[in-house]
Amino acid sequence: MTLILPEDYQPTLTIRDTEAAIVFIREQFQAILAEKLNLQRMSAPLFVEHHTGLNDNLNGIERPVAFDAKDIREDDLEIVHSLAKWKRLALKKYGFGIHEGLYTNMNAIRRDEELDNFHSLYVDQWDWEKVITKEERTTVTLKNTVEQIYAAIKQIEKECAERYPASTYRLPDEVHFVSTQELEDRWPALSPEERENKIAQEEKAVFIMKIGDKLRRSGQPHDGRAPDYDDWQLNGDLLFWYEPLQQKMEISSMGIRVSPESLHDQLKKANCLDREQLTFHHMLLAGKLPYSIGGGIGQSRLCMLLLGKAHIGEVQASVWSAEMIKQCQDNHMQIL
Repeated sequence: MTLILPEDYQPTLTIRDTEAAIVFIREQFQAILAEKLNLQRMSAPLFVEHHTGLNDNLNGIERPVAFDAKDIREDDLEIVHSLAKWKRLALKKYGFGIHEGLYTNMNAIRRDEELDNFHSLYVDQWDWEKVITKEERTTVTLKNTVEQIYAAIKQIEKECAERYPASTYRLPDEVHFVSTQELEDRWPALSPEERENKIAQEEKAVFIMKIGDKLRRSGQPHDGRAPDYDDWQLNGDLLFWYEPLQQKMEISSMGIRVSPESLHDQLKKANCLDREQLTFHHMLLAGKLPYSIGGGIGQSRLCMLLLGKAHIGEVQASVWSAEMIKQCQDNHMQIL
C-alpha cells in the first residue's frame, strides 16, 4: 500500500454535495464526448467467455475474476478488465460505418491492482471505439482525436467551475505530445515512472505516445501494454500533473487499434502467438473487423481530478484495507 497524505487537506464539498457533483460531471461529460467524437451509447457486458479472447489481458499477469454458471457449461466466465477488444467486435456486429463509434459505461474488477490514491479494485470508465479507414491509421489521426477529447475535458471543467467555483481544480489550456523514446533520450537515468512525473510536472497536461514496444537505450518497454488491441506505434496515455498530491494522474489510455499485420508482429514479440486461434484474434487476422481507434477515460479519475479530491475513494464506493481507511479518516479524506 502506497498512500500519499497531503498536508492540510480539507475537502470543500460535503459527501452529499460530492455525490451530486459526480452525477453532474458524468452525465454532462459523456454527452460532450459523444458529440465531439460522433459516438452512440451502447450496452456492454460485465463478463465474457474465456475462449472468445475478448477480455483485456492488461500486462498478461493480472488474474481476472472468473466463475462458472449453472446453465452455461461450455466455458468459464470472466469479469472484464476492460472492453478494449469487445468494442471493436461490436462495431462490426452492430453495423457502424466510417467515422461512427460507440461508448459505454464499463465496470471492471482488477483484483491484483496495487491500491493507492489513484488505484482501486473497482474500475469505472467510459470505453469508446470509432471506425476509421486504413489510411487514417496515422499519428495525425491519433493527435487530432486526443485534442478532441482534451477539448471535451476542458468544456466539462468550465461547466463544473461555474457550478462549483471553489471546488474545481483548474487544468492547462493545451496538451503536450511526446514519445516514450523522447523521454528515455532526455532522462536515460530515470525510471519510466520518474520520466512521466517529470514531463507531467513540466507540461501540466501531456499525451505520452508509443507505449508497449522496447526502447532503444534500455531494451525494455516504457510500460506494459497488451499486444492485441493498441498498435504500440500509435497509442498513448493522457496524463495531468495533479498539484494536490504532487503526482501525475493518468486519465485516459487510448490508441489506434492493431491491423492484422501489427497484431501478428506484436503477438510474436510478446510470445503470445497461441492467441491467434482465439475467436477475436482469428477474425482480426482474417480482415473481418473494421479498422478503429478507441480507448478508456476514467470516470472516477475525472471526477477526482476536477473536484480536487485526494483519494479516488472519495468519488467511488469500493473496498479498502482497514489501515488505509484509518489513514484517510485521520487526514480528512471522506471515503465513500
